[in-house]
Amino acid sequence: MKDKVYIMDTTLRDGEQTSGVSFSEAEKLNIAKILLEEVKVDYLEVASARVSEGEMMGAKRVMDWAIGTVYHDKIEILGFVDGSVSLEWIAKAGGKVINLLGKGSLRHVTQQLKKSPDQHLADLKKSIALAQEMKISVNLYLEDWSNGMRNSPEYVNFMLDGLQNEPIRRLMLPDTLGILNPTETFAYCSAMIRNFPKLHFDFHAHNDYDLAVANVDAALRAGIRTVHTTINGLGERAGNAPLSSVVALMNDHLKMSNSINERKLNMASRLVETFSGVHISSNKPIIGENVFTQCSGIHADGDNKDNLYYNDLLPERFGRTRKYALGKTSGKANIAKNLEDMGIRLDPENLKRVTDKVIELADKKESVTSEDLPYILSDVLKSESIFERITLRNYAISHALGLRPMATVCIEMNGELYEEAGSGDGQYDAFMNALRQIYHKLHKQLPSLVNYSVTIPPGGKTDALVETLITWNISDRNFKTRGLDPDQTAAAIKATIKMLNIIESEGQIY
Repeated sequence: MKDKVYIMDTTLRDGEQTSGVSFSEAEKLNIAKILLEEVKVDYLEVASARVSEGEMMGAKRVMDWAIGTVYHDKIEILGFVDGSVSLEWIAKAGGKVINLLGKGSLRHVTQQLKKSPDQHLADLKKSIALAQEMKISVNLYLEDWSNGMRNSPEYVNFMLDGLQNEPIRRLMLPDTLGILNPTETFAYCSAMIRNFPKLHFDFHAHNDYDLAVANVDAALRAGIRTVHTTINGLGERAGNAPLSSVVALMNDHLKMSNSINERKLNMASRLVETFSGVHISSNKPIIGENVFTQCSGIHADGDNKDNLYYNDLLPERFGRTRKYALGKTSGKANIAKNLEDMGIRLDPENLKRVTDKVIELADKKESVTSEDLPYILSDVLKSESIFERITLRNYAISHALGLRPMATVCIEMNGELYEEAGSGDGQYDAFMNALRQIYHKLHKQLPSLVNYSVTIPPGGKTDALVETLITWNISDRNFKTRGLDPDQTAAAIKATIKMLNIIESEGQIY
């Protein structure tokens, strides 16, 4: 195991200790499948014994899937020094591995357990022996190990002296309260490996000082060969070391072998974001929405000339693509990059006019997206006919108390008028249902609506402009359109007509 770094992911156990996060049985199963089959983590901690009936059902659901596969031995459950209670709980769930929670600091033993080190060591040995009888493999957490090394290193050495000949697969060294810095981490992990060379150690980081990944780096440099992570850095308080950042660290800085499939990391992150309800920060390394987006025009210019602003974190490694944002710092190179993606090339004079318009809009704090470019081009170049293939001629929407909202919609497409009516749960829903009637008769498919957000300026009055931003999906591609109007429904309709013209111009409707 010396030449490879192993990953134990604890999203489904420690990650679920994030405030407000609770995964259902089906969600646990789907996350487990993705992490083991697609991302290819080496070990997966899925539950804590004795927590609840729901925790039992979630663990059992994962184990039922894993029984008979190569993954069964890789799935682990946190258990406690409580005689046979945790072990019976794990056996009932179908588990084969217990991550036994021992105490890694003298203070925890004497103040929380009210026991002596000798008593705690004896209790641990009894639990390990019982696990052996039940054919359950044992890993051992030394909870609060980091404080133990700081304040009672003689206790830590006493415990490991007494445990080093026990049938323990891996000894886990947690920075339970996230107190360590990289210098301490390197020193403490080096001491463990030097004093107990026959043992295999894991390192479990917490991010209270925003040092979790840096401490993982130090632990690996010290010789640790298994580290604990969570998807998106979920976990108690400030969370754990994010798997995505740890993988990039191992591959690019440490050049250490591992089994992780980088291209699946973004997919796993989005899945956990959806199930947990904890949104990923847009600037979070590797997986944030903006991390592969260049905003500065000089960066786009440098990329054009020899990829001058690239680093080793190429988005393609993680199943993503590089983007060039449109905003007030955009230069002509940024605009040109976005236009090239649309297959459009402009002469220098027109490119400058379009660039000036983008900067003007962004200076007013209006969001500018690549999907807005056809409309900016249309406005600037006075060539709306190129892009406006579909025109909304008329619509009427009614909403009466006790009755479903109704909408009648008339659009012009390729010189022909099409009109239909529909009802819905709201005014915009009625509009969309009428539009679907038109497209159904034309044997055309509309994209699905992924997200709908409304923004009103702070302190806005009843006549304030409403910005509606809608995310659509078609052919496994997401894109956004924006509508601006004093009326929320009208703003959403404007965003919808933009969507129709974008996909019509791209030939995406079929």
